[in-house]
Amino acid sequence: MAISHRTSQDKNPPRTPTAIPAPERSAAARIASLLRATSRKRQGSVQVVDADGERLEVPHALAEIMYRAAELLAEGRPVTVLPDEEMLSTQAAADILNVSRQYLVRLVDAGELPAEMVGSHRRLRATDVAAFKATRDAKRTLALDRLTSLSEDVDGYQLGDKPR
Repeated sequence: MAISHRTSQDKNPPRTPTAIPAPERSAAARIASLLRATSRKRQGSVQVVDADGERLEVPHALAEIMYRAAELLAEGRPVTVLPDEEMLSTQAAADILNVSRQYLVRLVDAGELPAEMVGSHRRLRATDVAAFKATRDAKRTLALDRLTSLSEDVDGYQLGDKPR
């Protein structure tokens, strides 16, 4: 599973000390472009060639992960790849959701996000965090679309003859 610490609506990559250098972003963009073409066709295969010239076919599932990771890196966004069964600390889950640890703990305590207790510590499955993030992002997008529609209905985006 490829998880980005930013949503797809975030257009500006975060300014961090681990920013992706321009040459690496360019290479990632090229790789994403090649993988996207193969993915859309669903006919071709992705192959890697080792130093001895031996060709290996990349499974489709792995090619999809590589495509998404390359796409995010090309945008300058950091990427974390986690196995589905990975157990996360509350801080790691909060970082993925871009919320405070305390807010995440409140979500867990309210039953909105499943967690397991390991001793006195809460642990969350990476798949549960990713599902929560996808649902939250979909709700946000729907709300923004509705707000835009309402603004358009009342001519909120009209330019021109309005008095100042």
